[in-house]
Amino acid sequence: MWTQRLIELTGWKPLGITVDWAETEGELGVALPADYKELCEAFGGGVFGDSVSFLGRAEDRAFDLPTQWRVFLSVDRDSTFGDVSAVDPYAIYAPGGKGLVPWGSTEWADAYYWLIDAERPGDRPVLARAEDGAWHRYDMSTSEFLYRVLADADFSPFGIARYGLGTTFDPGSGDPADRRPR
Repeated sequence: MWTQRLIELTGWKPLGITVDWAETEGELGVALPADYKELCEAFGGGVFGDSVSFLGRAEDRAFDLPTQWRVFLSVDRDSTFGDVSAVDPYAIYAPGGKGLVPWGSTEWADAYYWLIDAERPGDRPVLARAEDGAWHRYDMSTSEFLYRVLADADFSPFGIARYGLGTTFDPGSGDPADRRPR
């Protein structure tokens, strides 16, 4: 339902991407939200409203969730600066544990994650960190959260509709061909 609303909001023609979810989820050690998979298959990875980056499954490594998760995990485990985490008071999710998996961000340094606990595989709330560092928990689907960010000016502090940036989607790599309506 929310994925369809995003498709209508953006005027996007779904790509129908085929993804090997077993491989992706096998690496993560946990199932990803069903609506997130729908979003990936429809959009791939890219940028909504010229400012909201969405990590999907994409050939463009900058918008590929597993690639970015690996980077976040390696940085989070880097002991160069001690036990400091970029997502304090949380940690980046490691298979079998509890932590955050990044799936989106904005040009203003807002960051979107799922809180994943391997012992509670069906519970994946959205945790969003605002540019001021404050954490906000949303017990809603990824696609509903993303829709509200794009369309609800009152979705504080994350709604971008109040800035009049539009609701376009630009694929990360341009491949397959840009399918935005002209």
